[in-house]
Amino acid sequence: MGFLDKHAVLERSPTLLLTFSLLVVTIGGIVEIAPLFWLENTIEEVEGVRPYSPLELAGRDIYVREGCYNCHSQMIRPMRDEVERYGHYSLAAESMYDHPFQWGSKRTGPDLARVGGRYSDAWHVDHMSDPQSVVPESIMPKYAFLSQTRIDGEHIEDLLKTHRFVGVPYSDAQIEAAYSDFRVQADPDGDTDGLLERYPGAAIANFDGQPELTEMDAMIAYLQVLGTMVDFSTFTPDASR
Repeated sequence: MGFLDKHAVLERSPTLLLTFSLLVVTIGGIVEIAPLFWLENTIEEVEGVRPYSPLELAGRDIYVREGCYNCHSQMIRPMRDEVERYGHYSLAAESMYDHPFQWGSKRTGPDLARVGGRYSDAWHVDHMSDPQSVVPESIMPKYAFLSQTRIDGEHIEDLLKTHRFVGVPYSDAQIEAAYSDFRVQADPDGDTDGLLERYPGAAIANFDGQPELTEMDAMIAYLQVLGTMVDFSTFTPDASR
């Protein structure tokens, strides 16, 4: 009873209550944050995860520009219903090169963390151009203009340099070849050996079937890589993390 009486003193004094609340929050914050300063890396390194290719990176910028994250998350939680519907739960490493990450918390549409390779390029073109033609109940707006908007990659080297500045490990060779990689990924008849060496597993196709390179090509190149970098048939999580 004596302890409760002392606690009542805090409740009756705004100054004391504020002071002790700040003290508790400060101690809790130190306990949670301080250990991170002694860790070299808080993200488990996972084989296969690589920086985005130039065309994928351009597509990601279009994805962000159009606000796709407002309706589609890219984070599969480790719960049975999520895993059974979308696939293996998301790994922190899969977002380590995302600036900003696209985890999201709202799903007007399905999660896209594992959408890569699930649908054909033609399906994505139809879906982006007229969503209701493939998903009648969809309330997604039309993005047909993407296939009518050319993209030249004039500043693609600067884009890679900017991402390297914030920690994405693009090499000098990758930056030097950025423009050619940007163009050749949408040209299945081009010399793609160098691209695949620099960005293993990159999807190569004339994604939207147009003779010129368009924003639709970049968007689909980005969508087709989501969730495809990690081989989950061989992946074993590090239990120490």
